[in-house]
Amino acid sequence: MESAATRTEWWRTAVIYQIYPRSFADASGDGIGDLAGITSRLDDLAALGVDAIWLSPFYTSPQRDAGYDVADFTDVDPLFGTLEDFDTMLERAHDLGLKVIVDIVPNHTSSEHAWFQAALASQPGSPERARYIFRDGRGPDGDEPPNNWESVFGGPAWTRLTRPDGTPEQWYLHLFDSSQPDLDWTNEEVRVEFDRILRFWMDRGADGFRVDVAHGLAKAPDLPDFVITEDIDSMGAAQMGHPAWAQEGVHEIWRRWRAVVDKYDDRILTAEAWVEPLADMAAWVRPDEMHQAFNFPYLMTGWDARALRDVIDASLDAFASVGAPATWVLSNHDVVRHPSRLALTAPNPQGQGIGVDTPGLGDASTGLRRGRAATQLMLALPGSAYMYQGEELGLPEVLDIPADARQDPTWHRTQGERYGRDGCRVPIPWNADAPAFGFSPTGASWLPQPAVWADLARDQQEGAHGSTLEFYRSALRLRREHGLATAQLSWLDVPEHGLAFQVGDVTVMTNLGDAPLDLPGGDVLLASGEVDGALPPDTTVWLTRS
Repeated sequence: MESAATRTEWWRTAVIYQIYPRSFADASGDGIGDLAGITSRLDDLAALGVDAIWLSPFYTSPQRDAGYDVADFTDVDPLFGTLEDFDTMLERAHDLGLKVIVDIVPNHTSSEHAWFQAALASQPGSPERARYIFRDGRGPDGDEPPNNWESVFGGPAWTRLTRPDGTPEQWYLHLFDSSQPDLDWTNEEVRVEFDRILRFWMDRGADGFRVDVAHGLAKAPDLPDFVITEDIDSMGAAQMGHPAWAQEGVHEIWRRWRAVVDKYDDRILTAEAWVEPLADMAAWVRPDEMHQAFNFPYLMTGWDARALRDVIDASLDAFASVGAPATWVLSNHDVVRHPSRLALTAPNPQGQGIGVDTPGLGDASTGLRRGRAATQLMLALPGSAYMYQGEELGLPEVLDIPADARQDPTWHRTQGERYGRDGCRVPIPWNADAPAFGFSPTGASWLPQPAVWADLARDQQEGAHGSTLEFYRSALRLRREHGLATAQLSWLDVPEHGLAFQVGDVTVMTNLGDAPLDLPGGDVLLASGEVDGALPPDTTVWLTRS
């Protein structure tokens, strides 16, 4: 029997499945996914073989940024159901052996949050305004923003208030949409309130939190101007010293949160921290801070053997240096789905999205081959892995969403210059012949689903030899059976367009080039594509010794 001293904490090896609630399953028929819909599909996730689910925000919200604009952090938006629906969902998940991680958004609130409404009704310098970042403007009439910061969604990061009589007033900071005012985390009242919010959800049974914008919150005290001299990824200015990102003050906040979480058994904090290099990201997962951090440098690495080996080595070294597990991720609700991203022949425009006229679009068959190969490579790496809903079906990015159907603030704030993230958020297909492909009983869908979703629906792939769904199931089962998440990785020599390593009793090989690779000896456990004597391009194989 495993002792407490030798037991591996669940989060160090878990495969965690991200649910984007509004696009997962709709039980009410209004075209927006909900908690009851999630509950109805939990058996499918347990059968897939994941260990936990992470739910993007379902809190009370005006939904100007799909729920990341929170008006009440301790209630469920009627779009998604009720607190009782949450409790039912969580109980069913736990019955199935699934942990439940909820998203928390501490950098900002909705502009409709009671605190911000109170700030609007109060005077400059009031306690109500001190919860947020209000400043007087620059220039003789204060008509210039307090600094030159840009919003992640495009346009200025400041909005000016106007009194009822039309008199212009102070400005407030919003690193995202103007409906998402940034909180001032130097304010103790803000800190106490989030202590309460954490306890609220853990008292209900939540197993942890994915922390949105975990490299934000702390800003340089004097809010200096910052000139960006080169193109950077969305939320990726941290490595360039941007005064709004990756400031030392965030670590005090996370140490406080860790102390709150550690009073409960077996709960975790996972950081969404867009920080480079990986050696710096490791600061977010020191023993008294977060448990995990998303590995965005790995996610953003292209289909290149040398680059992948370098980022894998850097990841294993950086996270091990602070006693944290490496984490691996390829897709989520903010990035182009990896089958489409890995097929691009031009640089990936992270944060901007892709559409029908994006330069360098690859073909779908190449994308699916690379997507499957990349997934099988990822699931062989030691540590924890994250999946995004629909990737087990091989879903690509949706490119042709009509302009009048798009909802991402990025699209609207840039007047259509950037597509935004709608393409990875289209509701997923469950049944080929059902309304909305089984997403909603009425056929309603908040974003239009492409006709090809019928061929990719879950019921079409269930039990079908070679389907992406069955491939994922096999990969997750074999990962667990062979203990890949806890094994040591050792590299093997292979031509430069390939990757090969030993992990436990499994040999892993990926061909990222154009020519076949000779296979070492051994029996094929699993391959992402057809293997016959040699490893074809864009394919991964797992082998065991004969």
